[in-house]
This record gives sequence, C-alpha cells and structure tokens, in this order.
Amino acid sequence: MSNSDQAPTEGTGMPPETNETATRAGFVALIGAPNAGKSTLLNALVGVKVSIVTHKVQTTRALVRGIAMHEASQVIFVDTPGIFRPKRRLERAMVDTAWGGAREADVVALLIDARKGIDDQVASILERLADVKLPKLLILNKIDVTRREKLLELAQKANEIVQFDKTFMVSAVTGSGLDDLMEDLAERVPPGPWLYPEDQASDLPMRMLAAEITREKLFLRLHQELPYMSTVETEAWQQRKDGSVRIEQTIYVERDSQKMIVLGQGGRTIKAISQAARGEIAEAAGCPVHLFLFVKVRENWSDDPERYREMGLEFPR
Repeated sequence: MSNSDQAPTEGTGMPPETNETATRAGFVALIGAPNAGKSTLLNALVGVKVSIVTHKVQTTRALVRGIAMHEASQVIFVDTPGIFRPKRRLERAMVDTAWGGAREADVVALLIDARKGIDDQVASILERLADVKLPKLLILNKIDVTRREKLLELAQKANEIVQFDKTFMVSAVTGSGLDDLMEDLAERVPPGPWLYPEDQASDLPMRMLAAEITREKLFLRLHQELPYMSTVETEAWQQRKDGSVRIEQTIYVERDSQKMIVLGQGGRTIKAISQAARGEIAEAAGCPVHLFLFVKVRENWSDDPERYREMGLEFPR
C-alpha cells in the first residue's frame, strides 16, 4: 500500500502523518456588528451548539472556537464578540479580542445582517477591515427575510469599500447557502494536518461551556430586566461515583436590586434558569448533572482582572 493509500490510524481521530498534504486545516474569524447572527451561523456550520445565542447584543465575550469537518478539511471557526464602539473596560476588552481574533486567522469573514444593511457600526468595521491583509469574505445573513434587490445593492456597496474575495448570501436559521459557504472555506484553509480530533466540536473547556449555557438561560429569561454586565462562573465541578456531575456556579451581578431580579419571588426565577441550564449542560457533558446556582453581588466586577481571566479576555489597562 502506498503512503497516499494508507488507511487512517484507528482510535486517534486524527489523519495519518504520512498523508498531511491531503488534509487541510485553518482558522476562519467570524466578525461583525452585535446581533449580526455570528453565533447562530457558527452553530449551524459546526452542527452542534458551541456558542450561546440570546436577544441581547454583545452576548459573545471571548473567542469561541467551533470545529467543522468537510471532507479532508478541518475548518476552525472563531466566533468573535460583536464589534462596536466601546465605552466601558469590559467592552474595550471584547472589541480588542474581536480584532485580535481576526488578525490571527487564515480567513476573515464579515457577517452583515442584510435587513439592517450598512449602518454606522458596519461602516466602521468595513473601514478598518480594508487594512487587514488577509483573504476576506462577505457573508450577507438573513436572506430569508430580505428582498433580493436589497441584497444585490448591499453586496455591491460593501464590495466598493472592501475588496472581498467572494460574497455569500445565507440564512443561518434556515441553512440556505451554507453548503456553498462551507465548500469554499474548506478549499481556502491551508494544507496541513488537522489541529483537533475529527469528532471534537469546540475547544471550549467544559467548565466554561457550562457557565456559558447558564448565562444564555439567564439572559433568555431576563433579557429585558438584567443588564448584560452580569456574568456566570463555574466554581466547582465534582465527578460523582454514580457517573453524574455536581456543578456549582455563581451568577455575579453589580447591585442588590439585580440579585433580587435573578432570584425572583420565592426563588422561582433562579429555579427556572437552573432547570433550563441543567438539561443542556447534561447533554453537552454526556452525563446526569446536579446544578447548584448562587447569586452574589460584586460591585465593579468588570474592573477585576481575575474576572477577565475567567472569561478568556485580556484585561485592558
């Protein structure tokens, strides 16, 4: 058997070292304004949920990597925080993280909500993106709710500002256009060995993913009442003899009034959040989960460097 015909090594989930030239692997940074649909697109391309999705803007805070396989190519998507004009320290860290993720990728894909078009936020991103010396793709999202004439006009206008290598029109919700996008990205990532096992969907540690799932349920339940500055940390993760996991998480808020909102009358709100999060964490962990949630007031937590390390962000000075 020649090297090119050699069968994959069993049990590793990785391609054979002798066949590296036949495989491809690389990073694709998904950037865009808040609520453009990056997390929804990432989850659709990977095929499982790796990034949380809520009604709130600026939900994604750190870089979330989702890993998709397409034939012999491994495409690692980097879901970045939405890019906007930051006012607070946490917001500056999020925006710096987003552009840092873009600069370190092999391909940059700008996602635009086709319904909103090019507003001030998108215009600012386009202006800065023009100076990024990497292959660039334009992805117009939500085509299922946008007129074709507007899509063509938007594509032309964006390409006049930035010279994109290619433009895609997709719907992250319905899946329209995603096959063509995935095919193109699989060919664009550079030749080389896979960077992760082929059955791995994300590089997010389980403790952090569990915290993100709870934060999603928190915002979905209280997206109008609770400011997005709230955060969740996994404090304890104990594997039990019966195969289940005991998880303790703390929801940090900045004021006593916010703590009362999260708890709800008679603790009903936090109980509902816990129930919703527990089922999804159990599915992700592949075992029964006992989830215990606590709420603590930590004023100005967004000025604490330790909280940024927990979230995977650089602390801006």
